[in-house]
Amino acid sequence: MGLCVLSGLAYLWHEPPTKPYGGTWLGYTLGTIGALLILWLLWYGVRKRRYRSNTGTVQGWLSAHVYLGVALVVVVTLHTGFELGWNVHTLAYVLMVAVVVSGLYGVFIYLRAPNLMTANLGAETLDSILLKIADLDRAMREAALSLPDDLFAQVEKSVRGTSIGGSFVRIFSGRDPDCPTARAVRDMPVIAKRLTGEQALVNKQVYTMLVEKNELLFRARRDLRLKSILDLWLFIHVPLAVALLAALAAHVLSVFIYW
Repeated sequence: MGLCVLSGLAYLWHEPPTKPYGGTWLGYTLGTIGALLILWLLWYGVRKRRYRSNTGTVQGWLSAHVYLGVALVVVVTLHTGFELGWNVHTLAYVLMVAVVVSGLYGVFIYLRAPNLMTANLGAETLDSILLKIADLDRAMREAALSLPDDLFAQVEKSVRGTSIGGSFVRIFSGRDPDCPTARAVRDMPVIAKRLTGEQALVNKQVYTMLVEKNELLFRARRDLRLKSILDLWLFIHVPLAVALLAALAAHVLSVFIYW
């Protein structure tokens, strides 16, 4: 905040022969500060993976990363003098804004998604849920052997045809519109209306296991969806940061060439 205020006051106080822009002494000063901030912020990606570093905590660096990222937008905007055009300088500015915005979104995601993942899985893990699903498949198939063929076929489709994961769209949505387990949960009560006696009791047991499996599938797919949201943010933020570094180098080099 202090850096933003000082930059703003300097910009208002500065009175060059023409209106303020990046080519004045203040413009070069703010540009240098902005470039150093960009390099420092990019270094955070390296720092957070150095677990044995003694230069502050990861939480402290993250807090500074966020606040200085916001300050960077102010400093660099004043550095441009609000003069933007179709050139490499504007490209660097646009990439910087995109990196900062995606970074703020990433902070929001990382504050929200882990809590949602914990609430979704509880004390379990994705592997333990998959083991439960496998156990339910074995128990359902064994119990359904005494059911009529059309009901057994529903269970068999659930066991053999159900999948978790798949395409990125399916993982990111957290849903499988063609899931045979969900279809069996919907269709089996209608098919089983004719059952009586022992078969009706067996079908009730099988259907209870089928519903439990469907709930476990929902939790497993939701976990994969939340993880994909975290991964998607990195796939956007990191390439933008690399592109910003390249654009910054081109921006600085062109300034020195045409100084």
